[in-house]
Amino acid sequence: MAALKVSGTIRVPGDKSISHRALILAALANGESHIRGILESEDVHSTAGVLRSLGAKIPKLSSEFVASGSGLRGLTQPKGALDCGNSGTTTRLMAGVVAAHPLSARFVGDDSLSRRPMKRVAEPLSYMGAKFDFERGDGLPMTVHGMDLRSVDWDTKASSAQVKSAILLAGLVAGVEVRVTEKSPSRDHTERMLRSIGADVETDGNQVCLRPASELRPIDIEVPGDPSSAAFFVALAALADEGGLVLSDVCLNPTRNGFFDVMTRMGAKIDVTSRRDSGGDVVGSVRVERSKLENAAVGGSDIGSIIDELPLLACVAAAAGIELEITGAEELRVKESDRIAAVVQNLRAVGADAEELPDGLRVRPSAGPLSGTIDPRSDHRIAMAFGILSAASGGNIQINNPQCVGVSYPGFWNDLRRVIR
Repeated sequence: MAALKVSGTIRVPGDKSISHRALILAALANGESHIRGILESEDVHSTAGVLRSLGAKIPKLSSEFVASGSGLRGLTQPKGALDCGNSGTTTRLMAGVVAAHPLSARFVGDDSLSRRPMKRVAEPLSYMGAKFDFERGDGLPMTVHGMDLRSVDWDTKASSAQVKSAILLAGLVAGVEVRVTEKSPSRDHTERMLRSIGADVETDGNQVCLRPASELRPIDIEVPGDPSSAAFFVALAALADEGGLVLSDVCLNPTRNGFFDVMTRMGAKIDVTSRRDSGGDVVGSVRVERSKLENAAVGGSDIGSIIDELPLLACVAAAAGIELEITGAEELRVKESDRIAAVVQNLRAVGADAEELPDGLRVRPSAGPLSGTIDPRSDHRIAMAFGILSAASGGNIQINNPQCVGVSYPGFWNDLRRVIR
């Protein structure tokens, strides 16, 4: 197997979580919001499309644009269904917004999104006073009937930024106080961005409280690079035989840095420089060099800040020939796919030693070279994770439907080719 050499600097696309929220908050603010560096992916286009269907003045997405907000309750009755594509973030956050408006909206999506659970967000919003109709089971299509909502003190009994954000946005639009308690703190972009434009949001450990606001100031934001996208190249550089990579302008939000922290514990040589504040978050450059990685166990408080990168971590372990155990990650079963089953089955398909656990997975060193074809089940993160595994293990892994990465990182394959020497 030829040695893997990497070099170069990558500015990964804008953060997906921040991009969704920037559009939503711009629509709810008073006045003109300035947004630069938004992620122009399929999921973010879904949020833009849903907002336009509700009367929001969201222009065509580009590297820099101005969106005109019409206030906290300025959205209007849509003429047709709200098509969320493959985006769970669009569906759940906008369900919170719609629940507090005097209108009804039917949410639809693709086959993958339609199978994902929505009652987890319908339950707290229903308790606040909204009404939900499900046409089949727990997924889409789902119709939300907005009402005058009441205050709520809700324990999610889990760690879900989408559920938390839906409740916060519902309280914001309805003008009522809401309090959300989580099992452990999930990513907090919604809270940070709301504070930056004038909302009264208080965080105390794993509890968040939002108090009524009469209006929001417009947003002026440059969306930083997505740490979940940067993670793929952090892994590639750590696994390389020679060289290193620099990831510039990466969001370094503490609730999103779990992958960097776990990789550092495993022995990865990661250095963060040029830290600065941007839109309520910390941004900086990340340099990574080839590293000797060690066995790891990931669970408990690790999970909330690394949930999206766990498939990648499993592929890192397979490429490095080390043992990895992940527990406490049952949330992976209800992502774009059942990511536990999908990762384990695809690892086995290329010759890796992997097994499912009820709430995670286990990877052990493999006996021989890795090769074969994998099915990412149209899941962008699984496709990219196995792209890194292929690059780090000789390039003999083929990936079906590679274009599914367009959900979050349309230029991934081009960037991957560009940094391999």
